[in-house]
Amino acid sequence: MAAFDIRSWTSADGLRLAYRAYPAASGMGAPARLPVVCLPGLTRNARDFEDLAAHLASGGRDVFCPDLRGRGESDYARDPMSYQPPVYVQDLAGLFAAEGITRFVAVGTSLGGILTMMLTAGQPGLVAGAVLNDIGPVIEPAGLDRIREYVGQGRNYLTWMHAARGLRETMLDIYPDFTIDDWLRIAKRLLALGSGGRITFDYDMNIAEPIDAAAEAQAKALAEGAEQPAVDPWPLFDALSDVPLVLVRGGMSDILSAQTAAQMVAKARDCTLVTLPQVGHAPTLDESEARAAIDALMARLD
Repeated sequence: MAAFDIRSWTSADGLRLAYRAYPAASGMGAPARLPVVCLPGLTRNARDFEDLAAHLASGGRDVFCPDLRGRGESDYARDPMSYQPPVYVQDLAGLFAAEGITRFVAVGTSLGGILTMMLTAGQPGLVAGAVLNDIGPVIEPAGLDRIREYVGQGRNYLTWMHAARGLRETMLDIYPDFTIDDWLRIAKRLLALGSGGRITFDYDMNIAEPIDAAAEAQAKALAEGAEQPAVDPWPLFDALSDVPLVLVRGGMSDILSAQTAAQMVAKARDCTLVTLPQVGHAPTLDESEARAAIDALMARLD
């Protein structure tokens, strides 16, 4: 595994937020190359990118992988309602300031891709290129329902092998070709040894509260016959229309449909679509097809 430092910054509300910093390999012209910031999905953390980050660092780029508040090495929020994208974006400004990042290449998985779009819309020019991993401006209802079912459910396991087998039971539809070694690897990315000696998911179960609150508010409004305002989600993606993109889609994804992916490619000036047929939501970005597209994008930047 490539060497990395665990560093931290302090959020506006006083949380210690951690990140992994993978230094660019020496002799690769690192100072001239744009850094990479890898942004994880809703229940994931910096470890999700350990192989990709090491690979990109070996190619001469500094790579930064933050744990969002309530995940991994970062503090849990005092107010669970702060577990929302606008707050994550505000938090990330502190990371950029700490590392002197004024322009970077973003790699965003699911929620991380939404944050990539928000960062680009809020500060044009900040994102020089982006990898969107199985996410777009339109999220399929079936995928949202599945997320609501599992987020905040505090399952735990006795051993890492139990954890790997538990993940296989619940995620086989997402990764049907995984071997037991693959399941062990993803278990060690998603879970951690808890204080009680059990292996647990490495995030604050309270991240579910804003999701549940939004769903309850919507259900109440519908029950009361309130008219739901029409919201156009595409302007958020339009902020990336002039940015070189790689869009990775799991061919069996229940979050990003093939139709939405095709629309994204049509709307963007420079977007490469990679579809992985035997993968659901979300690809690991360790797949050979995804890695090749990411390498091609990186080769074009700077």
